[in-house]
Amino acid sequence: MLYRKQAMKVMACLMTLALFVGCLPDGALGQAPSQDRVPSPQDQAPPPSFAPEQLDKLVSRVALYPDPLLAQVLAAATYPNDIPDAAKWADEHHYLSGEALASAITADQLPWDPSVQAILPFASILDAMASDMNWTTDLGNAFLAQRQDVMDAVQRERQKARDFGYLRSNAQIVVGGGPYITIAPVNPEFYVVPYYDPAVVFFAPRPGFFVGGAIGFGFGVTIGAWFRPWGWGYSRFDWGGHAVFINNRPWGRTWVNRGVYVHAGWGPGVRRWDAGRRAEGHELIRRSEQERRNMREGHPHVEEHHRPH
Repeated sequence: MLYRKQAMKVMACLMTLALFVGCLPDGALGQAPSQDRVPSPQDQAPPPSFAPEQLDKLVSRVALYPDPLLAQVLAAATYPNDIPDAAKWADEHHYLSGEALASAITADQLPWDPSVQAILPFASILDAMASDMNWTTDLGNAFLAQRQDVMDAVQRERQKARDFGYLRSNAQIVVGGGPYITIAPVNPEFYVVPYYDPAVVFFAPRPGFFVGGAIGFGFGVTIGAWFRPWGWGYSRFDWGGHAVFINNRPWGRTWVNRGVYVHAGWGPGVRRWDAGRRAEGHELIRRSEQERRNMREGHPHVEEHHRPH
C-alpha cells in the first residue's frame, strides 16, 4: 500500500512538471540536438588560420602547376586520409595509362573521394603528397578554411616567378598575362608536371644564373577523354571570383561543411565506393627507385617492365 502511494505521488509530480513545461513560451528551454546532428569534436574544431607568408610557402610547391592540375591537387588535398593508400595504388598500377588506367580505376571500385581518384594518373604527385603528410594536410586545411587567401598566395608566387624570368610560355605550357596569371598546357590532353626548386624560382636569380633552366618539364601524362568523368578538361579557376570549378561545377567544400559535402560534378560511375566493395583484378607492379627518382626529378618516364620477385 505504501509503495502504491509513493508511486502515485511521483506520477503526480511528473504530470505537474509536464504541464509547467508545456506552458512555457517557445524558446524558453534550449532543445538538445538530435543524436545524428551532434557534431564530432573534429567538426567543432576552429578553422586553422595561416598568415600570408605561411600560405606563400605552403603553395610554393604546386603554384606553378597548370591551372586544371592545380585545381585537382588542391581538391584532393582536402582528403588527406585518402592520400597514402591512393599513392600506393598509383605506384602499383604505374604501368597502366590512358584508357586502361581509367578502366582500372573504375573496375577496382576505390574507396577514396573522386578528387583523389582524379590524380591517380599522376603517381609522382601522389608520391610527393604521401611523403609529407604534414604539408598535404596543411595545404588541404588551408584550402578548406581560406580558399580566397590560398588563391591569392598562388598568384603572388606566380608573379614572383614571372617577374624574375623563370615562368614563361614554352613548348609545354602557355602562361597568360592580365591581372591574373594563368597557366595552361599547350595540349589540353597532355600535362607535363613542372619540376622546380621553390627556393630558386621565387627569388631573384644570382648574376649569371640561367633562369631558363630553373623549371623542368620532362615528365608528362596523357589525359584523354577517358578521364573526363573525373573532371579533366572541365576543371579551372575563376581567379577574380576566387572560385574553383571541378568538372564544370563549383567546388563547395569548406571547413564548415567538410564532414557532409559531396561534390555533385562527377561524371557517371564516379563515386567513393564502400571499402568492402573494393576489387582488384590487376597485376601489382611497384616502381623501382630509379623510376621514382625520374618522376620526382622530371626526367622522361621509361617503363622498365620489371616484375616482383
